[in-house]
Amino acid sequence: MTQTATSPRLRIKLRLEYDSPLILGPGKAELLARIDRLGSISAAAREMGMSYKRAWTLVEEMNVAFAEPVIDSARGGAGGGGARVTQTGQAVLRHYRALEALLREAGAEDLQALNALLRPEGSA
Repeated sequence: MTQTATSPRLRIKLRLEYDSPLILGPGKAELLARIDRLGSISAAAREMGMSYKRAWTLVEEMNVAFAEPVIDSARGGAGGGGARVTQTGQAVLRHYRALEALLREAGAEDLQALNALLRPEGSA
């Protein structure tokens, strides 16, 4: 079976690291985007098939890594809780998505060439 341009096996994933832990990658960016859309860490985690504890850990890692928090949250209770992406979080997500687009566009030809050099699926 030959590899086609519509079914690439290799793809680019952007991971931004600053010492440890990973500051931002595809999962954290998606979590930020879903929190922004849903207004809730737990709802975003549910949509991603992730535990609330894991989502909260990722949010805390990002809040510690950046100079200003990326997520503001309020605990649940009678009035309900919630979370919102801060201006810093919006900027982080916007810049991350711009870098992803840049990599996809600038790297498309090389990625296609690398995909063409891969061993066919199923052969070892």
